[in-house]
Amino acid sequence: MLDLSWLIKYGESRGAGFVDIRFHDRTYELIVLDNGVVKQYTVSTSKGVGVRVVVDKFFGYASTNRLDKDSLMEAVDRAISVAKSMSKFGLPIELFERKIVRDRVTSKFSIDPFTVDSSEKISVLKDMYSITRDFKDIISCLARFGYEYDNRFYQSSWGDEVEVTNRLIGISILTVAKVNGVVERVHDQKSMVAGWEFIKSTDWCEFSRDVAQITVQAAKSPAVKPGRYDAVLDNEMVGLLLHEAFGHATEADIVEAGGSVLEGRVGERIASDYVTVVDDGLVEGGFYLPYDDEGSPKVKTVTVDRGVLKTYLHSLWTAKRFDSKPTGNARVMDYEQVILIRQTNTYMEPGDHSVDELFEDIKEGVYVRGRGAMGGQVDPSMGTFTFTAGPSYLVKNGRVESLIRGVMISGNILETLKNVDAVAKDLKVTTSVFGGCGKDGQMVRVGDGGPHIRVRGLVIGGGV
Repeated sequence: MLDLSWLIKYGESRGAGFVDIRFHDRTYELIVLDNGVVKQYTVSTSKGVGVRVVVDKFFGYASTNRLDKDSLMEAVDRAISVAKSMSKFGLPIELFERKIVRDRVTSKFSIDPFTVDSSEKISVLKDMYSITRDFKDIISCLARFGYEYDNRFYQSSWGDEVEVTNRLIGISILTVAKVNGVVERVHDQKSMVAGWEFIKSTDWCEFSRDVAQITVQAAKSPAVKPGRYDAVLDNEMVGLLLHEAFGHATEADIVEAGGSVLEGRVGERIASDYVTVVDDGLVEGGFYLPYDDEGSPKVKTVTVDRGVLKTYLHSLWTAKRFDSKPTGNARVMDYEQVILIRQTNTYMEPGDHSVDELFEDIKEGVYVRGRGAMGGQVDPSMGTFTFTAGPSYLVKNGRVESLIRGVMISGNILETLKNVDAVAKDLKVTTSVFGGCGKDGQMVRVGDGGPHIRVRGLVIGGGV
């Protein structure tokens, strides 16, 4: 491990009552193949140190990408100066004093992708592109390879020393089809906390063929008729809904700012008995986060237990302010940024039904699929949401039937969660090396998912 204890002592000698240091070293490799041509191949790196101090209950923060002794000491001096300035205009801060943490962890991998020749990586993407050429209605294909190496070291004046090294890898594809003047786009991706062995173990040609096929079929399919439907949501759609429309409302800094529909509702029933929602840094398939950027263990946090709101997601500051406990959700994009409260892997716990049982008593409904979903809009203060789903299916008399496109779901998240009346067993959580969650200009890796669920009376297609 690094040892920046001398820098912490320097901060204390300059009047700081608390000092913590974050070292961050990140490398990101991205290859973009546009219609068979390598459009982009970049390897970007970022390395630096962030310093946070507390002086008389006020925070100060500074950072530097120069790692010599003088530059690091200068960063401490700047942070102390900021904290003193905040005493005139800022809010006093107290931190929850947890147990000291000392650990060093690395995510599992077998083959370092940086040891793999670039031609092999490009070849995988070219093979995927070649498969799409078998479909005459596909007019465009964009394939990407991404790999991220992320090393973070945290040290505090309490005695914490935590180092976490993470590797995340994946491939994505976007295909565009045009049929009788109708243009349809479908994208999909697979990422894993792993090394090159993940790429070797996956049939990317079959993955490419499947995406191209559903894109063409969607372009030939009718648009959904707007209205209220009994709906079954798949794993991806459940994850998107929970992360965007519900998860942000559980972040305690948003609650503190008055921007959450969940403010003051801990202990209240906000969903049906079938709904249990979890934020967990170690769930299979999700992003690997055993510790947050304050060195706190990322504990499995049940925010909703069988319909009842149990807690918010916390940092050391909000845990103290809310008289709660830290949940390991203090996160930053890189060494230059300040701590925000962020989700890790948000998902719904599985239930007792098979997926087929969810469709059985639906007379006329929709099977809402997440693959190809294009995002949407949410308002955590009101709990409202609108999301565009991927190509989906009509359900009639308990059977999944014809494909439909143009599916959009909207509503109020608490009303929607109260209308969940069946949850399947098939828990699935995924992450992505190509994106993440954005908040206040920062993007961090996350995961989301859940089992299939059934929701009664869901607004689809913008209708009422």
